[in-house]
Amino acid sequence: MLQEFKRPKYDENLSSSVSEELVKIFEKRRTIRQYSNEKPDREIILNAIRVASLAPSGANAQPWHFAVIENQALKEEIKDKCEKEEFDFYHKNPNQKWIEDLKHLHTHEKKEFLTQAPYLIAIFYSHYSHDQSGEKKTHYYAKESVGLAAGMLLSSLHLCGLNTLTYTPKRMQFLNDLLERPKNERPFMIIACGVAPTDCEVPQISKKTIHEVTNYYQNP
Repeated sequence: MLQEFKRPKYDENLSSSVSEELVKIFEKRRTIRQYSNEKPDREIILNAIRVASLAPSGANAQPWHFAVIENQALKEEIKDKCEKEEFDFYHKNPNQKWIEDLKHLHTHEKKEFLTQAPYLIAIFYSHYSHDQSGEKKTHYYAKESVGLAAGMLLSSLHLCGLNTLTYTPKRMQFLNDLLERPKNERPFMIIACGVAPTDCEVPQISKKTIHEVTNYYQNP
């Protein structure tokens, strides 16, 4: 069944102005590893997830689930398990090339942001589900779809003035048990979210220019 698409009004001058403003806004986005005691309203987080859940997905399967973790004891448990994984990465079975590549970001096995941030958002994806009759439903391009949703979530949180960090420990399956998620779901990433302290410091980094990341094929 098809329905009429109510196309938004397109105004070239307005769209050009908005696109320029968005570049300026997102140039200020940074990964933050320190969080203040300020706690954003929960509704802001939930509305950002509502936006993320509108992302395109293969066959519109919407193969994602978002677990919002506010409980401090649960965050402590997640931090403990993550730091055990990180200790193995940095010390027990170190990948020296990888560690060297991370050096300019000043990362280490301690992940205080997991308990400092007022919210953690664990994102899961699934390659299949079952409908009400028990029939298996395939989720096409599940990982690509949840990646799009995660990007929309990060963008929404940033536009709301919040700070975030994307975190992917090497092994995250423990999240299924801690958060009581079904076996068909796989952890995709953890997003720490909150407000940076006024004295927050970040690594000095640069981004590639548009000319380095884009080829443009115009008509002759």
